[in-house]
Amino acid sequence: MITIKSEYEIELMKKAGAIVGNTHHYLEQFIKPGITTLELNNLARDYIIKSGATPSFENLYGFPGTICISVNDEVVHGIPGNRKLKDGDIVKLDIGACYKGYHGDSAWSYPVGNVDDKVKYLLEHTQKALFEGLKEVKPGNRIGDIGAAIEEYATKHNLGVVKELVGHGIGTEVHQDPDVPNYGKRGTGPLLKEGMTIAVEPMLNYGTADIYQLDDDWTIVTADYEPSAHFEHTIVVTKDGYMILTKR
Repeated sequence: MITIKSEYEIELMKKAGAIVGNTHHYLEQFIKPGITTLELNNLARDYIIKSGATPSFENLYGFPGTICISVNDEVVHGIPGNRKLKDGDIVKLDIGACYKGYHGDSAWSYPVGNVDDKVKYLLEHTQKALFEGLKEVKPGNRIGDIGAAIEEYATKHNLGVVKELVGHGIGTEVHQDPDVPNYGKRGTGPLLKEGMTIAVEPMLNYGTADIYQLDDDWTIVTADYEPSAHFEHTIVVTKDGYMILTKR
């Protein structure tokens, strides 16, 4: 069921989203060669808790971490551990925070040190694809308009659109109706209405769109080992467009 949030609920989601955005901003200074993904995870956990929230992803569906940290060809759901980031890597931080029962969710992809032109291209156009999708968010449009805009942009720039993983509604649970695919046809899917809160999150690959899951039952990687990028914002549909709740 798709829920329409009240003004009070949206205020709580603004707070949750601000904590997520601030956590991203806080972590960015530590993203350097030599830091481990577990160290980033622990920094995020401490920051979220000190901000008066709880980490949304900790033990969610049994996930063994606080935030998802995916490197290079890892698309999403990377488990924090002893892996050290290296110069030239791309690292994706997917962060969720729960404030007074309401969640914010945002992923961002970061270059580590000096990255090559391939990574720069992937980062630039995946981030732009997110905002192409967001341009379609307003009452009267449909979920399919968002996905179509992302897919059209990605295809134009020869990037693979991961179709097995999608954005989602969000509120008192991290994942709610509706699904928000990064592909689709305009004029299809659920109607966007003022007060809906959704997470839009293109996951684009430099090469093939094909993916598979590692034996850890969590980490999703590209089938051709080419890098992947992931950008996500939680937004609320307003009377004339949208508002980003997870600004960095």
